[in-house]
Amino acid sequence: MPLITGFKNFVLRGNVIDLAVAVVIGTAFAAVVKALVDSFINPLVAAVVGGSTLATSMKIPLRGDAAIEFGAILAAILNFVIVAAVVYFLVVVPMNRLLALRKQGEVAEPAAPAEDVLLLTEIRDLLAAQNGTATATSRP
Repeated sequence: MPLITGFKNFVLRGNVIDLAVAVVIGTAFAAVVKALVDSFINPLVAAVVGGSTLATSMKIPLRGDAAIEFGAILAAILNFVIVAAVVYFLVVVPMNRLLALRKQGEVAEPAAPAEDVLLLTEIRDLLAAQNGTATATSRP
């Protein structure tokens, strides 16, 4: 039973659910971008290059039925660049702006002294107390 409980805790963790939602939305978004590229951009580029679609327009025939399809490669690159640009401008930039606005209101807390510095300060204070001097200072 501890194995099932551990799995349940893992699945119900917030970041796993967020990741699942992101994958579903990303898949749907990729389908929209693919439709845009296939239905709008590919025909425009194919009209300039010559052919019915970009994927079929720039082929180098080889022996038999084989061919190198530069148009299909270019279409995939265009698809990737459009997806990356939209994700960057509609997700990354607004999130960075939101995080920057949140940080403007926050004041950074001073960092606690390192453990070795605390230990050295304590040793200094103990030595000062043993010598009978009153120069022992408070810890930083």
